[in-house]
Amino acid sequence: MIGGIQSMSWLILIQIGWGSIPTALLVIALGAWLTGGLHLDGLMDTADGLGAGRERCLEAMEDSRIGASGVQALIIVLLIQISSIIKLGSFAPIAFPIATFWGRCSPLWAINNFIYLREDGSGYFHQKNWSGVKEAIPALIIFLATFIYLQLSSIGIISKQSLMIIIGAFPAFITPQLIGKKLGGHTGDSYGASLVIAETVTLFLLAFICQID
Repeated sequence: MIGGIQSMSWLILIQIGWGSIPTALLVIALGAWLTGGLHLDGLMDTADGLGAGRERCLEAMEDSRIGASGVQALIIVLLIQISSIIKLGSFAPIAFPIATFWGRCSPLWAINNFIYLREDGSGYFHQKNWSGVKEAIPALIIFLATFIYLQLSSIGIISKQSLMIIIGAFPAFITPQLIGKKLGGHTGDSYGASLVIAETVTLFLLAFICQID
């Protein structure tokens, strides 16, 4: 739904004469507003935790102050997102739902495969109430049906459209795996960080795929 709202906003703004740069900025701001900036906050806290080292990572993540690593991570992610969206151009409305879908698969991998590091943390209820991969079955059915339809309607081993849909699987699963290994588990902050990084890398990869003739 968030990706769909971003796509609609992009189409409306482009239609009324906005350029790609201000539209990209506004759409990113819209995504942050719709989520309350929760995932970006998790990104910054996780970056600070990783920058502090294994011994002090949880302490640094709990600190309400933003460190240099957190600011750096935020700037890098936003710049990559902006440049990718501008490069996507007319493909941007297609890319938003794909990126947001895979971004939200990322925390599910973390919840299913890693312990939660703070039982008193705000994100512990995700781990506590997780009942396994079966929760993702409806979304996976829609995903597979779309992939099969696009593949059957095109010529080639893997069509460009199909590649666009599946490309986000790599960052969606690798990101929480790497963060979880580094931290020794996950927290609510690292769930958010995994989501943002997976979204960002997916947008970046989509920008490259769209240049393929």
